[in-house]
Amino acid sequence: MLRRAREAALRETTSVNSLVRDFLSRTVEARSRRLEALEGFEAVASASQSASLGPWSRESLHEHG
Repeated sequence: MLRRAREAALRETTSVNSLVRDFLSRTVEARSRRLEALEGFEAVASASQSASLGPWSRESLHEHG
């Protein structure tokens, strides 16, 4: 794996350390965005007054659509 990382770094004219740092930065940023989106969804869901009275089926969805 280290050999392949070195080869990738050479292709991108950078260091393995820089590749790892960039990868970790993107991973942490993506996770933060997902958590923020989930928190926003939960805030909207908790403010909603709607509720499901039971499980949905394909037929029941078409009846109300």
